[in-house]
Amino acid sequence: MPHPRAMGRRLTIIGESFFLWRDSFFVCLCADLMLCILLHYFTRRYLLVKAFRACGRLIFLSGKGRDYMKKMRKWEKKLTMQVMAALLAGAAMGTTAFAAEAENSNAADTAVDVYELEDTVVTAERMPTKKLETPANTAVITAKEIEDNHYQSVDEAIGHVNGVSIVRMAGGLRSYVRINGDERVVLLVDGQKLNDAQGGFGRASVDLNMIPSMDNIQRIEVVKGGGSALYGSDAVGGVINIITKNAVKNETKVDINIGSWGSHNYAISTQGKENDFSWFITGGLQKRGHFDYKFDGNSPTMANSDYNNNSFSMKLKNRLSDSDSLALSYAHRSVDDGQYECYGSFSQPNYYGLRLRENFNNYNLTWNFNEDTDVPGYVRFFYNYKWIDQSGSFSNRTMGLDAQYGWLLNDYNTLITGVEWHQSNSENATNGYYGKKLNNKSVFLQDTWKFADKWTLVPGIRMDNHSMFGTHWSPKIAINYLADADTQVYASWGRVFKAPTADDLYYNSYGYVGNPNLKPETGYTATVGMNHNFDEKTSMGISFFYSRLKDAIQWMNLPSGTIWEATNVDEEKHRGMELSFKQELSPMWSYDLGYSYIKREKTFRGSPMAVDSGNLQPNGYRIGVHYHSGAWKANLLGTIGSGLDAQYYNNNSSYNIWDFNLSYDIKKNITTYFKVNNLTNQEHFEQKGSLASAWGPASYYPCAGRFYQVGLTCTF
Repeated sequence: MPHPRAMGRRLTIIGESFFLWRDSFFVCLCADLMLCILLHYFTRRYLLVKAFRACGRLIFLSGKGRDYMKKMRKWEKKLTMQVMAALLAGAAMGTTAFAAEAENSNAADTAVDVYELEDTVVTAERMPTKKLETPANTAVITAKEIEDNHYQSVDEAIGHVNGVSIVRMAGGLRSYVRINGDERVVLLVDGQKLNDAQGGFGRASVDLNMIPSMDNIQRIEVVKGGGSALYGSDAVGGVINIITKNAVKNETKVDINIGSWGSHNYAISTQGKENDFSWFITGGLQKRGHFDYKFDGNSPTMANSDYNNNSFSMKLKNRLSDSDSLALSYAHRSVDDGQYECYGSFSQPNYYGLRLRENFNNYNLTWNFNEDTDVPGYVRFFYNYKWIDQSGSFSNRTMGLDAQYGWLLNDYNTLITGVEWHQSNSENATNGYYGKKLNNKSVFLQDTWKFADKWTLVPGIRMDNHSMFGTHWSPKIAINYLADADTQVYASWGRVFKAPTADDLYYNSYGYVGNPNLKPETGYTATVGMNHNFDEKTSMGISFFYSRLKDAIQWMNLPSGTIWEATNVDEEKHRGMELSFKQELSPMWSYDLGYSYIKREKTFRGSPMAVDSGNLQPNGYRIGVHYHSGAWKANLLGTIGSGLDAQYYNNNSSYNIWDFNLSYDIKKNITTYFKVNNLTNQEHFEQKGSLASAWGPASYYPCAGRFYQVGLTCTF
């Protein structure tokens, strides 16, 4: 692997070439976009022509990348052999420069800290806005929370967010998220979409555990409610944006832990800076044996539930000026995960295949400009590769080109616009298809208008042109009322849509067939809420949401009883509310409480609305108690669910899961910690089971029982 300093010089050369065409490119591009919106009312055909012209100015940039893509797969094996060398090199560089770390912080790093202190979010409006001035239901998990709780994965971290539920698959290394009861959720890393068009579990299209490391996460932003106007297909339930760290000092961190069922995890991260060039590199190994689970008072061992997970990530960044930078990112994850069937106290390897093997490689090259301003912009090229071997192998390659630009028009109007071009190539030859390409071109425009002293109006619109389903418009309107410095009232409404996945359209295997005649899922979502800070230590929030989808897609059992087919159901509705409360009792003690109510209904072929039995949290409760004194930290986290359809969960209509962690700072740079997940060894389920039938006995998907973990982190 080239020396990081040499990589920095190469990035600088590329970045300087970008400067030569930036101004003229964006003037022409944004003029086209504005003209597209204005001329929509006269002719749709002209709009499409102009939108494609705008996208074309971006697509030409990928011409040299075609040869690169052909070589990409050959590089993957070579790069995997080099990752540990990169980690060791980075660690050595970090150690020699450790004494100078305090002097190397720049304005960009300071700006990030300011955003943290001012409680700023960037995902809801695609630009920095203070939380109380953002008309959306948002939640933020900071790097400090991740570190204090020693979260090992993204699903563990966001599983404690009010209104969010996690569905874990196989041995535990695949997980999907539901927000407001909906699995149609967009997952972003630094604003780049990770969802692919192949499909996944249910309506989900991305695995949360694609994220290779928790060490390089600066914050996780969760936006609840529809976001299609800014993020397109999949953004029905909400958006999750994982914002990664920029290197702020020369430092290396090692985390080692062991736990129940023979688990042992090793993680290393190294970051450093040299002049305008910085790097952040992580690597990890995870291994666990077969887990125990609680069922009818017994604690049997789940067959074939062990896993191995290897991961690596790299972020190289070269600052070109005070407001411009070029960043190259790479993320890799390889998994060997068990699969199983459970019939209560009896379990066996899953008949689909003894093992689940996955390989993810994601590449990203981004030019950021106007950084650390109110209107950040970027041009990004990305390539994501996914390969999975289950009962047969299938893969997906997604590549794309994105751009965003913004203007402060005056003291009251901020305009954000952008274009995107994504191409997905899916293969699932074992199940009937290969070489299926799905393309999507899109353009979006949003204005944040402070039309009165306390009022802000946020209209927006997005046009998506799908290669199979044509043009879809996703308008939105949101309004925010800042009653005073501590009280916010907001409301939002927006159209949403989700295109069928490749599996929905083309899957063809024993017992399951896709449907090429499917329609896209379309509808709208609405949210109303309020947030209030009683003082600096006490706050509360309440929100209500409603979503309605037409032509929602479900896999339905055909009248023959032997075939399941992807089908557009007549309608799907989600409605509910959230209530949250936080208080700091003293410098040592604090707590937070949350309640959520979610009702999911659907109808099919004119039948009456029926409650969805797969709802994992009709009533959800969150409890967190936090203690911090000197070198000691302790956290008790509770997740409670009630109102489940008991027949699908082994006669359990409720569950309560408690997690506990305790840490002690031996020295400033050495910390030891102890964790217990499922403290009371509760029997619970994160997936809907199946009832007994002619096909076989009732089957369930129980979660792991009590799990202990002890670890040590060292920073140098």
